[in-house]
Amino acid sequence: MGTSLNSFNLGPLFEPFKPMFSKQTYISRRQVLQQKMGSGLLLFLGNDDSGMNYRDNIYPYRQDSTFLYFFGIDSPGLYAAMDVDTGEQVLFGDELTLDDIVWTGPKPSLQEQAARVGVSQVLSSKAFFDYVAKAVHGGQAIHFLPPYRAEHTLKLQALLGMAGPEIPTRVSAAFIRAIVSMRAYKSEEEVAEIEKAVNTSVDMHLHFMQQTRPTMTELTMAGQLQALAIGGGGNISYPVILTVNGEILHTHARDLAMQEGQLALCDAGAETAMRYCGDLTRTIPVGKGFTSVQKEMYQIVLDAQMAAIQACKPGVLFKDIHALACLRLLEGLKGQGIIKGDPQEALAADVHTLFFQCGLGHMMGMDVHDMENLGEQLVGYGDDLQKSTDFGWKSLRLGRALEPGFVVTVEPGLYFIPTQIDQWKAENRLSQFIDYSELEKYRDFSGIRIEDDLVITESGNRVLGKPLPKTISEIEALRRL
Repeated sequence: MGTSLNSFNLGPLFEPFKPMFSKQTYISRRQVLQQKMGSGLLLFLGNDDSGMNYRDNIYPYRQDSTFLYFFGIDSPGLYAAMDVDTGEQVLFGDELTLDDIVWTGPKPSLQEQAARVGVSQVLSSKAFFDYVAKAVHGGQAIHFLPPYRAEHTLKLQALLGMAGPEIPTRVSAAFIRAIVSMRAYKSEEEVAEIEKAVNTSVDMHLHFMQQTRPTMTELTMAGQLQALAIGGGGNISYPVILTVNGEILHTHARDLAMQEGQLALCDAGAETAMRYCGDLTRTIPVGKGFTSVQKEMYQIVLDAQMAAIQACKPGVLFKDIHALACLRLLEGLKGQGIIKGDPQEALAADVHTLFFQCGLGHMMGMDVHDMENLGEQLVGYGDDLQKSTDFGWKSLRLGRALEPGFVVTVEPGLYFIPTQIDQWKAENRLSQFIDYSELEKYRDFSGIRIEDDLVITESGNRVLGKPLPKTISEIEALRRL
């Protein structure tokens, strides 16, 4: 008689379950989703391992966030399906073989993992394709989400008999809307998990603010920050942005020595073991203190951020808060002689886009840009507000009215991009508002960003995480330790 792997004595080497919420949390989420959808078959494509340079040398694994939200299992090679018409919920995957276990060690069975999230039916991965084929042949509506990995597109082609270019046109808008209507509102247990991520992110930034030194390379510090994220029980929530070229919005760390007199911008966050994210930014002097000009520019950004945070409350369009931050930036630049005329009129003419080319913030949760693969229009704007396609506004990922339970970032900045300055100056663009001769003095200034994470409450907002210094005096005090 054969022996199943589940009958082996796994002993003390048995790998514990990965952290997750209670069984009832996942059951309740799926029940709500079923009620919202009404009918059809819902497909959940988990992520696979992916080789970096050959099959068994893999990138760090990351499960699909929507799969995690409804099924909670952070392992590769899984699928799930919910038949809304019958109420059936199935997890598909393959149990480890002995050949697997000699490399990985014993792990909980799929049946055990499924039971922890309230799913009783587990079938093989091959059965997933047969299961979907039966639904397709029966004329059942099939709901799937926009694929963001090539593996997902290929599987959907095989499952549904569609050509690759057809897939994006057949995604389920109803499925997207249902998920956004759930994931946008963070429960208390989700906020607590996000706050864990933010607290580890705070520790990372304190290290950056205290330990950065002239001649240290950006990569050296970025590596230390990732080590702190891993030591916190998870990993980084996105590749660390750490640079003395803060005017380049997403410059990742390089083997470049930071020098006295420069500003160092660090945009870094941790992800918990449950895949919830933190996202913070601080800008500091590489030396012990800011120069007088750096202080003036830094204070402009800080004033804009504080005004924006204060304005974050239920019912207020985040698009309007973005405009408020832009106005404060323009008012500050007028004080420096760079902007002339009425700042409100300058804002209406989009003068701010010469200095603040991106958006004020975004939703945050399991994804650092939460649910971005589901589409910024539906996630950040909804059905009633149209996302702009104009430069300086099209990068605003969130525009809709804030509501209790939203977790958002607030991250204004000033970015002096020489290429853009040269182009606008050559065109004499908006010269009634911009003193280009004065601006020329700042073309090599670089950039400043300050970012915090907050949850919207019934009456306003709460900044998440342990306090992290951001005033000039607080930062310089840390730099001189």
